[in-house]
Amino acid sequence: MSRPADVLRSLVFYAVFYTGTVFYVLAAAALLPFGRARFVSVVVNWSRFHRACVVNLLGIRVVLEGELPSSGALLAFKHESFFEAIDLPNLVFMPGIFAKAELLRIPLWGRAAATYGVVPVERDQGARALRHMITSARALVQQDRVLAIFPEGTRVPHGRQAPLGAGFAGLYKLLALPVVPVAVDSGPLYHRTWKRRGTITIRVGAPIPPGLPRPEVEARVITAINALNSLPTQPPEPEPARPVPTGSA
Repeated sequence: MSRPADVLRSLVFYAVFYTGTVFYVLAAAALLPFGRARFVSVVVNWSRFHRACVVNLLGIRVVLEGELPSSGALLAFKHESFFEAIDLPNLVFMPGIFAKAELLRIPLWGRAAATYGVVPVERDQGARALRHMITSARALVQQDRVLAIFPEGTRVPHGRQAPLGAGFAGLYKLLALPVVPVAVDSGPLYHRTWKRRGTITIRVGAPIPPGLPRPEVEARVITAINALNSLPTQPPEPEPARPVPTGSA
């Protein structure tokens, strides 16, 4: 059951973040014709704005354990909530992100995403779609950009493990990049209507070299991105104590 303070913080967060997001979207759209550099700066600042709202309005502390590479790798993120998707440009500068192709069909947003470097993932479209993904991804690698993927393909509730999507093994084989698994435990705090105070941990796992057989790389990725599932979920931090007023008898 949500506490009144959780409800109040969440309502303030929604009002501030989504109102601010409207202005960032309009700014991004206005800057699209003037080159990618200015447009990208808006995206990065939007991600930082989100993190500031999470920390200051929701009371969620974010801890990064380990160091994320800035290029030459495929980051495989656990996906428990929208937090990690929005926070990606704040964690790594200009990551190339694999996302559902449906998102790139949204008017205006799709154009902006393509300009930024989102690689569309066509589910169940076979070898042709995979080749297109590889071509787009290699172009980003040539720009010294790191790639990021949510290999489960969808959000998975905290504490559960899901098989990796069918396209992950093909990307791993054809890109020939080391995979850096990243565990995230955002679900218990962020993936809910009324968000809770506490700590979200982002844990960077050991790099997995290219060239491994599919069963081995998938098993290692699944184990690494679920590393935080085996840890007890941190309880919400207690509310600050309020001073008790005193008065004369």
